[in-house]
Amino acid sequence: MNAVDLGVNLFVALFALVDPIGNIPIFAAATAGASLRQRLSVSVLICLFIVAFLAFFFFTGLALLQFFGISLAAFRIAGGVLLLLLGLDMTRGDFLKMFADADAAADARDVRGYARRRFQRLVVPFAMPLLIGPGAISTIIIQAGEAARIGPAGQAAGLVAIGAAGLATFACFAATGPISRLLGDVGMAIIVRVLGLILCALAVQFILLGLSEAIPGMFSGAVTAPYPDGGR
Repeated sequence: MNAVDLGVNLFVALFALVDPIGNIPIFAAATAGASLRQRLSVSVLICLFIVAFLAFFFFTGLALLQFFGISLAAFRIAGGVLLLLLGLDMTRGDFLKMFADADAAADARDVRGYARRRFQRLVVPFAMPLLIGPGAISTIIIQAGEAARIGPAGQAAGLVAIGAAGLATFACFAATGPISRLLGDVGMAIIVRVLGLILCALAVQFILLGLSEAIPGMFSGAVTAPYPDGGR
């Protein structure tokens, strides 16, 4: 694998794992009543956090886990549990209300103050672990090892891929207004519940994969890798 292949593969994997398109309904609920400038400001802060956090793990993730004596299997299991709890919350009818901000439309000119309040509220559980979950962090750590073998070009490609994933996420969130108006409240609620079900299944898959790594032979390959040929 060369640097270009690593960068492309990492970008595709991160975009799929962060899934900004699937998370637009939640972001729309979290910024309901906000002006365009307020929503864009929140998007910028969240995407900067994503890029900074992923870049941090790209360079220090494996060493950090080693420092605390945490195996990748344990990290997968812990992250899977968090995602499972979040997925269960998303299937509830009042999930979107927990992100609501009654003061959103109080002053459309208060861009920085609103963005700061919303960012503090959305760091957990929206930015992490919903956007940056165990899958994204595990992928970053694994690809960081591959980038180290390639050399400086591989590390540069990894950083470019992380930045591109952040820009793509910002572009998706910037289009929240038209998409939320198209879907309406009912459509967004349906998408969030379906996303919650998928997230629960993904969380269980992370837990199963972590357990299979911690206890080899505990599960069959059909459980931990159900589609080895890509589903074909």
